Amino acid sequence: MTKVFVNLPTTDLERAKAFYTALGCTISPEFTDENAACIVWSDDIYFMLITRAYFETFTDKPIADPNQILQVSTAFSQDSRDEVDAIIAKGLAAGGVEPKPAQDYGFMYSRDLDDPDGNSLGFIFMEPAAAEQGPEAYMAAQADASA
Repeated sequence: MTKVFVNLPTTDLERAKAFYTALGCTISPEFTDENAACIVWSDDIYFMLITRAYFETFTDKPIADPNQILQVSTAFSQDSRDEVDAIIAKGLAAGGVEPKPAQDYGFMYSRDLDDPDGNSLGFIFMEPAAAEQGPEAYMAAQADASA
């Protein structure tokens, strides 16, 4: 099984650790020091929060300021709309910002959350039938059922 590691620069490692643990993540102490923290989302998904100074040693490219430039948005599926709303509430309470209103497409519900460094996270719930059938077929079936 492939493991996913997302590397994110941070201007304040302690603040970033507090934010992600408030979302329900854990910290792997074996891979955490004064330069970086390993944030465990699941058995297969990890965020490496890395101080900007240390992050700059990984590349010759300039490091973007995520408050000014969006290069990537990492999205996580949830099992219900309520779970999407709950994790957004946790993130807002921990210093995150919701950059735009929730998006409800009928077959999918989506909300975005920027962490305190401006890194963009998405949380979505998709109706299981829409995932199986595709959005258009699901929406057509919903329209037929309500007619």
